[in-house]
Amino acid sequence: MKKWLAIVIKAAISGGLIWYLVSNVDMASVGAHIATVDLGLLLLSCAVLTLQFLIGGYRWNSVLTALGTPMTNWLASRLFYVGMFFNQALPGGTGGDGVRMYLSFKRDLPPRSAINSVIIERVATVLALVLLVDLTQPLFIPHLSPDIARVSLSAAASITAVAVVGTLLVAMLDRLPEGLRKWRVIRGLGNLGADTRRVFGSLGAALPPLLWSVAGHLNVSLSCYILSQALGLEVTLLDCVVLIPPVLLVMAVPISIGGWGVREGAMVWMFALVGVEQDAALALSLFFGVVALAISMPGGIVWMMMRGDARGGTLAEADLASFRNDHENA
Repeated sequence: MKKWLAIVIKAAISGGLIWYLVSNVDMASVGAHIATVDLGLLLLSCAVLTLQFLIGGYRWNSVLTALGTPMTNWLASRLFYVGMFFNQALPGGTGGDGVRMYLSFKRDLPPRSAINSVIIERVATVLALVLLVDLTQPLFIPHLSPDIARVSLSAAASITAVAVVGTLLVAMLDRLPEGLRKWRVIRGLGNLGADTRRVFGSLGAALPPLLWSVAGHLNVSLSCYILSQALGLEVTLLDCVVLIPPVLLVMAVPISIGGWGVREGAMVWMFALVGVEQDAALALSLFFGVVALAISMPGGIVWMMMRGDARGGTLAEADLASFRNDHENA
């Protein structure tokens, strides 16, 4: 009941935000932007965004490598693609992470690595987003009035502090009192803390997932830029690199279904800073949501192919076993 209540609340937030935006925007103008979209650039935007499953797979596998339980990058990318599909197909918006944990466990990853690697990979994406927002603040602030600029700087500083302190707290979960460790959930949290330190405790281990995370966010920015050109909007690639990371950061807050509504509101507000009209920004956001949905659908085909192996497992298991043998013999 709690799970479904949370889903209903998220759906209400998404629906309410979209209704608010639609009621305050000229939908005829939004339709005009959609009707004049350049199909070639639209397809190019889809192709660029499709690279996310490869970037995500490499990012996840860099975390697994730091934990000492690597798989092939191709297997990690396929499982990540399946997770992308389920993130879109399941109502909660994050169900793909649970599916990825389960599938990697079924492919002989230890339960600890299967669960913690996905959580830590998510932490890396958020930390990279915060880093990008901080780095692009000097380019963002000149577009704001002095009062809003102060609010923006304060918000960025607060978010950075929360992200850093939150990561440090997670990394110390294994320091909980010994008497509490009789509970399985406490032992699990302790393992998560130790694994978080293994990944972020050294530059050599932390740099790969953070760099892959930055690459993923920049790839989304590039896809949005191409999509903006398909809609005939007067924005630059630099505008998208500056404006998209804050949008993604807002979307990372799990208060809506797949970011719908939250993304639209954030894009309308952010792109207004570079002179984009509300109707055009809303068209861009809606198109981006549809593109993200479309490129995730083939992940369902990948899932069916992987689970349909007649031997009761998948070719992925053979890939993983072969890679581990090579890794151990190296």
